[in-house]
Amino acid sequence: MARVLGLLLAAGGVTGAAAQTAAPPGPTLSAVRARGALSCGISTGDPAWSAPDSRGEWQGMDADVCRAIAAAALGDPRKLVWQHLTGQNRFPAVVTGQVEVLTRTTTWTFMRDATLGLNFTAPNFYDGQGFLVRANSGITAAKQLDGASICFVSASTHELNLSDWSRAQALRFTPVIFADKDEARRAYEANRCDSYTGDASQLAAILAGFPDRAAHVLLPDRISKEPYAPSVKQGDDQWFDIVRYVMFGLVEAEELGITSANADAMLAESPSPAVQRLLGRTGDLGPGVGLDRAWMLNAIKAVGNYGEIYDRHLGKHSAVKLDRGLNELWSRGGLMIAPPMR
Repeated sequence: MARVLGLLLAAGGVTGAAAQTAAPPGPTLSAVRARGALSCGISTGDPAWSAPDSRGEWQGMDADVCRAIAAAALGDPRKLVWQHLTGQNRFPAVVTGQVEVLTRTTTWTFMRDATLGLNFTAPNFYDGQGFLVRANSGITAAKQLDGASICFVSASTHELNLSDWSRAQALRFTPVIFADKDEARRAYEANRCDSYTGDASQLAAILAGFPDRAAHVLLPDRISKEPYAPSVKQGDDQWFDIVRYVMFGLVEAEELGITSANADAMLAESPSPAVQRLLGRTGDLGPGVGLDRAWMLNAIKAVGNYGEIYDRHLGKHSAVKLDRGLNELWSRGGLMIAPPMR
């Protein structure tokens, strides 16, 4: 960290405004620094989002968001305490301070945001609820699930979505409810239900891990909108801004062409004012929220930009091979956009 800041000063690239003292740390940032690690809430095991690899290291979209925040706040993506949370205990973990941030494939809804003591920060994925069925069932559309037994996870948006959708379509179904996703997946594999419903990206990741992938079909229907966003406890605006703008910074990095591999070179060589502000050579982005100027440089070097994270866990470099769709940059027809980082 000191080496990077020294490089900036030696290069004469830090303006007078950027040389101001950083804002004092708020209560959450102070707690994270005192512990020397970020407490981050993820799942108990969810392919492509947060699951242990063969070495026991947690990998996935949600895990990498945790690493990016730790890198920005502490300068080291390894300074993490993983908190493996279920659908039932994830929100209390935020409100009680067990975790400083929840990244656990959690849909941003009005009631969750307004009544649970949480603040949702910035969308990191746009999804919709879908259905997984067996190929030999002959089912090709969700409306054919009338009378079916359907597995899903409790304390999720899926139950209300399914109830609303079935009522609107005048369909009946038998619910088969489980406490976590792994239980629901195993039940579906064991033929305890005709279909497994959940967010389509999660179903696609589960499908990619089946021994006989061709024996199952992810139906094209989507019955809901599911914007995922990391959430934090209400009452600390500085920490809210840190988490929010780390996420936006990863999106901005993709738009500017900054990657984990070229970030140092872009810092040293890019003539773009936007690149120089994001990476900390100019401007006062990091100090404005109590961090140093290398906050986003550290985050990007740790996990890459948003597109790199997506491709690694859900896209072309993963087993899932899920198209970007709504999660493409706004400039390419998607919904991923960051406010101006200035």
